[in-house]
Amino acid sequence: MTANPKDSKIPSLEVVLAWKSGGLEEKMKKKIYIAYTGGTIGMMPSKQGYIPDPEFGKKMIEKIPELKDPTMPHYEMVDYDPLLDSSNMSPRDWKKIADDIQARYDDYDGFIVLHGTDTMAYTASALSFMLRGLRKPVILTGSQIPLCEVRSDARENMVTSFQIIADHPVHEVCLYFNNSLFRGCRSVKVNANGFDAFASPNFPRLGTVGIDFKIHIDRDSLFKHKEQNVPLEVHNLEGPRVGVLRLFPGINGEFVKNALINLEGIVLEAYGVGNGPDKNRDFLQALKEANDRNVVIVACSQCLRGNVNLGGYASGSALAEVGVISGYDMTTEAATCKLFYLLNLGLPIQEVKSMMRTNLRGELTIPPKKTN
Repeated sequence: MTANPKDSKIPSLEVVLAWKSGGLEEKMKKKIYIAYTGGTIGMMPSKQGYIPDPEFGKKMIEKIPELKDPTMPHYEMVDYDPLLDSSNMSPRDWKKIADDIQARYDDYDGFIVLHGTDTMAYTASALSFMLRGLRKPVILTGSQIPLCEVRSDARENMVTSFQIIADHPVHEVCLYFNNSLFRGCRSVKVNANGFDAFASPNFPRLGTVGIDFKIHIDRDSLFKHKEQNVPLEVHNLEGPRVGVLRLFPGINGEFVKNALINLEGIVLEAYGVGNGPDKNRDFLQALKEANDRNVVIVACSQCLRGNVNLGGYASGSALAEVGVISGYDMTTEAATCKLFYLLNLGLPIQEVKSMMRTNLRGELTIPPKKTN
């Protein structure tokens, strides 16, 4: 079923009747809130290519009859207005989603955010930092092929997301796709054309789904918030000027200097374990000048797997000497959203740098110190 936000308290008669016909009381079932933000899952073909389908909510019930099964949780879905291709997502839209979850937090047992795949990992990372004190599952999912198509992967992603919320206490922001459950702030999009669109290169999957549709969750991997007894609080990520800069052979110092103008923080996608062109004095000088004016520069690796170690090579040490700090094994998505989050708190710059290197939401692993 689907509804406008102003009518979001009104359940679908069809779903309520399906519940009662199964002989189960509604109050005993878990309730799921679905925020449909847009994306491929709810699109339909047109002469211009795929466009949002205004009747997606109705078609979802028709195409996924499993959602009406009496063993499934009750759900309510709200269509966002406007629906967004995820390429147009911004911190303002993250805030809208987070506020939506907070407003309904006490009324539902879990939340599903239907989202386009292109920036889904960014939104999953953003919500991980924004939702302080979260103690309920928030699962982002979508599909590579629209639900209206015969071979769509939307059905499995939706049904299993429901079952995770119904049967498994995963109290954090997650991303579910193609039989895998990932920590939101550890996920990255790795495949534009296949169903295995996402991965968690530096952290184990929180769960996998087999032919029996059971989630096998490694309980030791689940993140436990330190603020277990605080009410859900939403932190805004709008405002700070944050960027991402990927190193490449022949990068020009003037280019770097211009890229850093007016920024408060930047994720530097360095080579390997955090290396850069240490013989390029103009490049290093541009970084030093930015650091001197309190720009937070965080090094992440261009590699999918591995941990940044700025002391491993001279080319990495040169970055550290001009003020670059390690992002350890954080994804670029997580590091970017974390910069938004910390800079918006108004903390002293040294504290921001310290917290960038602190595990706040399970987003990074600090390697053990070597002993002789």
